Amino acid sequence: MPKHFIFKLLEKIKNQENLNNEKHKSSYLNYNSICTFANKNKSLNLGMKTKLTSLIILLLIVMSCNTDCTVNKDISNIPMDVEVVRFDKAFAEATTEDLPQLKTAFPELFSSRVPDSIWVNKINDTLQNELESEVIKTFPDFIEETNDISTLFKHIKYHFPEFKKPTVITVTSDVDYRNKVIVADRLLLIALDNYLGTDHRFYVGIQEYLKDNFRKAQIVPNIAQEYANQLVPRPTSRTFLAQMVYYGKLLYLQDVFLPCTNPNEKIGYSKEDYQWALDNEEQIWRYFIEKELIYKTSNKLQERFINEGPFSKFYLQLDAESPSKLGQYIGWQIVKQYMDKHPVSLKKLLITDAETIFKTSKYKPKK
Repeated sequence: MPKHFIFKLLEKIKNQENLNNEKHKSSYLNYNSICTFANKNKSLNLGMKTKLTSLIILLLIVMSCNTDCTVNKDISNIPMDVEVVRFDKAFAEATTEDLPQLKTAFPELFSSRVPDSIWVNKINDTLQNELESEVIKTFPDFIEETNDISTLFKHIKYHFPEFKKPTVITVTSDVDYRNKVIVADRLLLIALDNYLGTDHRFYVGIQEYLKDNFRKAQIVPNIAQEYANQLVPRPTSRTFLAQMVYYGKLLYLQDVFLPCTNPNEKIGYSKEDYQWALDNEEQIWRYFIEKELIYKTSNKLQERFINEGPFSKFYLQLDAESPSKLGQYIGWQIVKQYMDKHPVSLKKLLITDAETIFKTSKYKPKK
């Protein structure tokens, strides 16, 4: 076995991803060419036989070419070279003889309390091998995600200059969906086996409301949420209002960090669930007021309206139609209205108490 096996293995992975990157750039250029052509030829005289079909396709292309989100130049110009280390690939391609080199290359991933026999069994486990293959099939490269992570880091750095870029490592976790993303010191771990797609066969037996977010689109919002968790202090008050505003701050930070991401992805809703929350915001708030829930301190309110679940618990017939986390959603709207009416720095926002934010916002739900 070569002396520096693991480093050659990582170099092989990197070279393959560079090749994929060139293909990605080629596709991007072709797509841009199509966009340019479509925008210049919106009034083409199409043949009668294919006119309707071609027009629909053309309109879709033009619409997609005009939906780019512009990032502030002061942010986009921040240098942020993010490299993602694919430990999941390295481990998948390793043999038991390569374990010492893996441990040397990734000491932070191998606890001294875990005997080598556990890792040897993992390397030889057929189910684990199958999981690793599915991860590599779903993420043959990590180019798009890496670019999105870089943009996220730029936004965090802009608003919080003390931010230090972490080492980003992708892993598998036996579908430990409670720990999809881990931020520790200067390390960011992303467990890719939690993002194989909602209907993936490895998720059989997991509750539907959890599987709904086992998607690629959730990777960067999950990372943003973890960094927001580190920035927003926990409330000292136990009121329902304090809990709502706390989560509202977390979601508002995602707005700041991910301005080009759909809002439903930030809170972990489907588009339909997000629309339900929008359509019923006034009724939700009226329920909270009429039931005098705002200043209550019951832990049950956390379970009913804050925590992730199949639905929120109003104890009404509409419960099954509602998404969970509607307390988070309302807190989000309160914080947004506060910042619209009383713009302060992010650092000031994060230390402002819930009562002040609520009263100053003069929150009124959308009708």
